[in-house]
Amino acid sequence: MVTFGASALCCFAFRCVGGNIVLLIQAFRKKFIIPEFDVFAQKINEIYNTVQSQRDGKVADYIPQLAKFSPELWGVSLCTVDGQRHSVGDTKQPFCLQSCVKPLQYAIAVHEEGSERVHRYVGMEPSGFKFNMLSLDDEDKPHNPMVNAGAIVISSLIKVNRWTCVMEYVKKMAGQEYVGFSNAMFQSEKETGDRNFAIGYYMKEKKCFPPGADMIDALDFYFQLCSIEVTCESGSIMAATLANGGICPITGELVLSAEAVRNTLSLMHSCGMYDFSGQMAFHVGLPAKSGVSGAILLVIPNVMGVMCWSPPLDRVGNSVRGIHFCQELVSLFNFHNYDNLRHFVQKRDPRRPDGDDRNKSVFNLMFAAYSGDVSALRRFALSSMDMDLKDYDSRTALHISAAEGHIDVVKFLTDTCKVDPFVEDRWGNLPVDDAMQFGHDEVVKVLKEYQQVCRQQETQHTEAEHSPKLDTIESMV
Repeated sequence: MVTFGASALCCFAFRCVGGNIVLLIQAFRKKFIIPEFDVFAQKINEIYNTVQSQRDGKVADYIPQLAKFSPELWGVSLCTVDGQRHSVGDTKQPFCLQSCVKPLQYAIAVHEEGSERVHRYVGMEPSGFKFNMLSLDDEDKPHNPMVNAGAIVISSLIKVNRWTCVMEYVKKMAGQEYVGFSNAMFQSEKETGDRNFAIGYYMKEKKCFPPGADMIDALDFYFQLCSIEVTCESGSIMAATLANGGICPITGELVLSAEAVRNTLSLMHSCGMYDFSGQMAFHVGLPAKSGVSGAILLVIPNVMGVMCWSPPLDRVGNSVRGIHFCQELVSLFNFHNYDNLRHFVQKRDPRRPDGDDRNKSVFNLMFAAYSGDVSALRRFALSSMDMDLKDYDSRTALHISAAEGHIDVVKFLTDTCKVDPFVEDRWGNLPVDDAMQFGHDEVVKVLKEYQQVCRQQETQHTEAEHSPKLDTIESMV
């Protein structure tokens, strides 16, 4: 019998898991990409519950099959690049990918045909128009693969056994979890697809398709792809495969090339959210793709993939709850692409164990005080760091700088940062005691004057609290 804390494994079970020894070591050492996953999952639940109260938006009804979904449906699933998973809400309910299939289709095309050939027929710039506009760029190519015109042309580039080929790729990306097909949605797409047929004929006139391609076949295939069904759970694994550089985190299989993933994420970041793409890049700063079924495929590179699903849409066709979830996620965690450029950001980093950020801050603060680096201390203060942080001996930056005799640092901490001069370390010493012990007379003088000022301010504050206010006295007369 092998025991792990309160848990136990028999010898047979231990042999069974022996093939996953690396995974087990990661788990026991908390070396997963999100080490405190239970805490992180709880925060996801809180965001989910907050967003659930959103009642704005309208379920898409221009495709009859979409109008059948309840506006109350709301699910979120996530899968990290090392296979940690969490789901909350209606995450087992199948729904069609719709436009969320576009980045997957593009990635498969680049993986199979190469980037150079794909972009011979499709551009890579945001269009600035609605996703179903009859518009091409100045080279008579669709603007990008994330609009309908671009996706239809991409459909014509995958030739040999294309339905079987794409479904195999999608299932591999989903870790062989649920991937289905809605024939009712496919028929509904064809019956209401006049706009897409118009786009197809317009592009045929402009010779946008590769030689030998049949426009009607390409449209049929495009409608089929939009009708692929997933759940939030299987969709999150697809997103995680993109986050993991094309390797499915559940099976460990290499599904897509690094080039295909890089190009796909770049286009999702710039063009993936219809007319909201610029705002999404600005506020959320992560690659994402939405669909009119209410799905949002969100990728946090090298961390995890997320699938949100809620049918009510805003005016541009994005899930109202999905957008709010993405914004809340980035407001709480430092997942925005530009959150960690240089200075300390007041957001959580779930990739670090609890206390890791504080330990790093304490180390940097103490080292700057020890070195007499006022510039570094000024940066820390401007980035809202607590300048009264203590080390394992309860010593503050003021203790360290006083002991080293760095009078410039002492003056900065007292005059500018207004730190507490009466903090005792674990030996009961104040900063002024350290300065006296090491013979830094000038520092002692500065600290004693500062202590006197602090005492006077405390006395004035106490008197103000206990003395009756003027208006109170007047009201008594």
